[in-house]
Amino acid sequence: MNVHEIVVINPEIMHGTPCFAGTRVPVQTLFDYVAEGDTLDAFLTDFPSVKREQATGLLALAQERLLESISSR
Repeated sequence: MNVHEIVVINPEIMHGTPCFAGTRVPVQTLFDYVAEGDTLDAFLTDFPSVKREQATGLLALAQERLLESISSR
């Protein structure tokens, strides 16, 4: 999945907060769940409008960007 299939930023949806495409679920919510030690399955249960592929795709993109940032130093 590309980033546009995962995240949408639209001023008319949640005031422009980055959300999972096709939902009103902010992507920050997934990071909050992970930071609190919750599982991906718990997140997906609580937010059934988010597809597993979107959540895993977002985590993969975040990992990729972080590793790129670290290795470019």
